[in-house]
Amino acid sequence: MQNTSQQFDSIITRCRSLFLNKMSDYGSAWRILRLPSLTDQIFIKAQRIRMMQENEVRKVDEDEIPEFIGIINYSIIALIQLEKGVAYQPDMDVVTATLLYDKLVAETKSLMEDKNHDYGEAWREMRVSSLTDMILQKLLRVKQIEDNKGITLVSEGIDANYQDMINYAVFALIQIEEKE
Repeated sequence: MQNTSQQFDSIITRCRSLFLNKMSDYGSAWRILRLPSLTDQIFIKAQRIRMMQENEVRKVDEDEIPEFIGIINYSIIALIQLEKGVAYQPDMDVVTATLLYDKLVAETKSLMEDKNHDYGEAWREMRVSSLTDMILQKLLRVKQIEDNKGITLVSEGIDANYQDMINYAVFALIQIEEKE
């Protein structure tokens, strides 16, 4: 699992770098996004990945990597919004956003390490397409919880679903890197 931990960190370093560059370009404009908007944005990215995996012909010459990175970063943004609430104007500086990003990534990595221990890194035997389907399933769950105004009877919360999506996307990127 030590290798997984290092691979996780490597993937997140790339995602974090993009997040910070976009913060430099756009500021914290994302702070106005409500959770359903973030869920829909992640859904679009996951659906695009699925279409790339199924379609023989691509009209846009791109691969899945930027979309998985987008899923990771938008999921972290959603976790920030869950923690801080939605703002009506961009209100977060780079330092604060980075601290929150790092804190939430650390919590998500800890969850990954615990689950990896219990599941014996079963994800390594999964296909990237299955990881994509798992992300889509988590998104549909989140959409249902959002439609239920956050009320659940037995389900884990929205935050756990976003964390799972981050981890599945990291796993997919690790597998893609290992094949290259």
